[in-house]
Amino acid sequence: MKLKYTSELLSSIFRRSIFASKNVASSDVCINFSSLQYLEDLYNAWLKDPNSVHPSWALYFQNSAAGGAAYQRIPTTVYIGKNEMPLNEYLQKHRPALIQSKSFTTETSYAQQPTDMSYAIDAIQDHAAVKSIIRSFQDLGYLAADLDPLGITTKDRISKIEKWKVDSKFYKRGLDKRLDEQFLVPHNTFIGPEKMVLKDIIHRCEEIYTGHIGTEYRYINDYDKIRWIRQKLETPGSGVLSKEKKIKLWERLVRTTVFEAFLARKWSSEKRFGIEGCEVLIPALKEVIDQCTSFGVENYIIGMSHRGRLNTLVNVCRKPLHQLFAHFIGLEPAEVGAGDVKYHLGTSVKVMNRANNKLIKVSMVANASHLEHVNPVCQGKCRAQQFFAGDRTGSLVMPILIHGDSSFCGQGIVFESIQLSDLPHFSTKGNVHFVINNQIGFTTDPRFYRSSPMCTDVARVMNAPIFHVNADDPEAVYHVCRIAAEWRKTFQKCVVIDLVCYRRMGHNEIDEPAFTQPLMYKMIRSKPPVLHDYTAKLIKEGVITKEREKQYVAEYDKILEDGLAASKKETHVKLTHWLDSPWVGFFKGKDKYEVRSTGVDEKTLKFIGEAFSSPPPAELKFVTHKGIDRILKQRMEMVQKRTIDWSLGEALAIGSLLKEGIHVQFTGQDVERGTFSHRHHVLHHQEVDKVTFNPLKNLFPDQATYSICNSSLSENAVLGFQLGYSTHNPKCLVMWEAQFGDFANTAQAMIDTFVTSGQTKWYRQAGLVMLLPHGFEGMGPEHSSARIERYLNLCDDDPETAPPLEDPKFAIKHLFDVNIILANPTTPANIFHLWRRQLYLNFRKPCIIFTPKFILRLPEARSSFDDMVEGTFFQPVYPDKDVPSGAKKLMFCSGKVYYELMEERAKRKLVKDIALVRLEQLCPFPYDLVKKELDKYPDAEIVWAQEEHKYQGPWAFVEYRLNHLLQKKKQVRYAGRPVSASTAAGNKYLHVKENEAFIKEAMLV
Repeated sequence: MKLKYTSELLSSIFRRSIFASKNVASSDVCINFSSLQYLEDLYNAWLKDPNSVHPSWALYFQNSAAGGAAYQRIPTTVYIGKNEMPLNEYLQKHRPALIQSKSFTTETSYAQQPTDMSYAIDAIQDHAAVKSIIRSFQDLGYLAADLDPLGITTKDRISKIEKWKVDSKFYKRGLDKRLDEQFLVPHNTFIGPEKMVLKDIIHRCEEIYTGHIGTEYRYINDYDKIRWIRQKLETPGSGVLSKEKKIKLWERLVRTTVFEAFLARKWSSEKRFGIEGCEVLIPALKEVIDQCTSFGVENYIIGMSHRGRLNTLVNVCRKPLHQLFAHFIGLEPAEVGAGDVKYHLGTSVKVMNRANNKLIKVSMVANASHLEHVNPVCQGKCRAQQFFAGDRTGSLVMPILIHGDSSFCGQGIVFESIQLSDLPHFSTKGNVHFVINNQIGFTTDPRFYRSSPMCTDVARVMNAPIFHVNADDPEAVYHVCRIAAEWRKTFQKCVVIDLVCYRRMGHNEIDEPAFTQPLMYKMIRSKPPVLHDYTAKLIKEGVITKEREKQYVAEYDKILEDGLAASKKETHVKLTHWLDSPWVGFFKGKDKYEVRSTGVDEKTLKFIGEAFSSPPPAELKFVTHKGIDRILKQRMEMVQKRTIDWSLGEALAIGSLLKEGIHVQFTGQDVERGTFSHRHHVLHHQEVDKVTFNPLKNLFPDQATYSICNSSLSENAVLGFQLGYSTHNPKCLVMWEAQFGDFANTAQAMIDTFVTSGQTKWYRQAGLVMLLPHGFEGMGPEHSSARIERYLNLCDDDPETAPPLEDPKFAIKHLFDVNIILANPTTPANIFHLWRRQLYLNFRKPCIIFTPKFILRLPEARSSFDDMVEGTFFQPVYPDKDVPSGAKKLMFCSGKVYYELMEERAKRKLVKDIALVRLEQLCPFPYDLVKKELDKYPDAEIVWAQEEHKYQGPWAFVEYRLNHLLQKKKQVRYAGRPVSASTAAGNKYLHVKENEAFIKEAMLV
């Protein structure tokens, strides 16, 4: 009777039989899935032919099948006919042939003497060694892959493979002498037939993992994903291209190469940051787009720095050639603005994807020379498009990010952006990352610009597979592009394609690279471009002919010549052609100077206020913190008295916009609660984890979506994300709040290059709101100053070019002309109006608001509903209504210092002597309202008072503008802290003394 062994039973049998041998300890044996596979194969072989297995196992299975004691000690002596031989000697001599021969006959007799199971153990150890060498290729193959087209970095690849063989006991087991022997293929480790000759296993591993593709994926903490990648890589024939695919790939390489040659021929002395050396990037991008379009994606947002940008604009985005060439021939811009160099500009086009005849939209986000800073901007823009398209799975909109090798591993913004990839509030459901791996960073080679083995190692943190591929093998590139596109569709996760290439020119076309890399560039100059080699390959295969090559090159060259001829008919460069986020219809038919009240009817204000101040509905059985109960009660009391504090002012602004159908998107490190525990937009159930309640999300049945979420501990990337979000649709309020205003320093490059100068360079408007807590309260140099002076230095406000003060629309015209809005509000009503004004303007400006800490709960800093009802507006200046025109001193100030000055003035009984005027808006400077105050107090001494140190804060900015208005009739006196290299005193005693001193000075009459 034949027995059917299960894996569990076989495992048990194997353990008992091994441990029964007196020479084998249990600690020496590892039973794993491979061992079970071996046993099953052994048992099945015995069923077919008892003579095909080792006699120890034949006896074992025979006794078991007969119902007797399964385990019996096997003999130490073997009888072959009449000849007697020790078993171990026989096994040593005949083991290589045992697997395939029938050396033992049924007549073989066994003496009942004790022995060990050395043969069984040897077989398993051989199997383990084979498995180990396969694992070595899978784990480390990318380090020995033939990736470098120049052959510089892969010279020691053979020695690496040899080391793996040593580590896997390949030589110790003598497997190097058994290459023609068949071994079981561990099906959980490698995809292949049940058995393979050892040399074929090794050859297949080398082909898959150390050829022109090197894959990193074994660190991914999801076995299903690992198995998926193995399936794509190890399935025979998976990388083979059809004839049609090869032709399409070749045609794309032709256009890429001929385009670069055309630019070099026509404008040889111009910088263009060409793609020579990585021409395969363009076909790779198009293949990813083709594949993803077939999966349903309709919208692509591309973020990249300058290398290859012009070629991408033309051959991927299909930017009209005459619009690009107009930049080369030096036409003046049609619109007002400084513009930017051609390889920094963006675009947005709708094109027909000819691979599947689907209409798609491709946008390239404008980018400054800060290389990787476009990454989070691109992600934010993509997230916004997904939101407004109702695309919750990323199946309609996706980003493609293109990096440089040295910047990808060297710039912190890359890591910050990567960490956003899987956060629920920031995820774009998978970014496809390309790395143009020039193997050089400007003039620095990899030995000196990174510590990691590969430039892409930072991407490991997001569990993304990384495909390194030799950029001189276009078909291998296409293979990984198809896998990358399928990965994103299947898992909605990021993927990285590292195109290992070279840079044929220097950093730019007029740079001499041989100064610093003489040997590398000696090799490069003797190396033909990839098109040359690939064309020769296809001609040899009979896919194309030499005649077809000449014809196609000539056809595309004529297209380029026609584009150049058309560009010469242009009279201006139109910046509107280079918008990466055109707001179709937003400006049409609108008066850009229209002024509308930002007030709201009192009934709505009261409703929102009461809803925001009420606990969650009883039916939710939501348990709030007792401290929250107290806060809600205090809020409700204020609403009943028609009075609001700062938190209510924020809530009323957001709630009223939501009622009007305006989407609000708000993030920062602690925005849900608020760094200073004043906001509490998200309440947490005190007894059930992950259960929250947001009253502003449930105000009206048909309100817009309110998205508020704490961000990662990042300023640079999160600010960039919010900026990108704000550029997609002008009809949403997008806000970012720094934990402390000081921390925005780490996002300075984003602020300088994108926020404050974006419209001037790229004609792109954005209504982003930045909230920067600011105020000197003895909290030290990193928790006091938002560096107001830095932002004022970024303003293009100029009294010499401001509209005439007598113009009745001066304020709105001036607001339209400047690049940013800077405000330092001191009342809840003004923050309410500021936020709402961002949506009520018929244009968009970034608004940087220096928000308070001290006055969040200050009783004097409260507003009435009367300040927010219909017909009310934001107040750029708060005049002193209580001081007559005969005051001795006119003191201007901004921010929370007003309340300290007001208190001190009252103590000294100087109310009639000192007029205190608050500037709530610093840029655009309210010249008209400030002049009105100057005219009101013609004989008064003019003083500017601030809590910041001299030459920090607004002093230098305001002094120049006050003097302009005074026309040298008076001098403006400064009252404030002295100069300091640090923003604030860290010692509490010094802080108090400094504060007392400058307030005392300010009160001198």
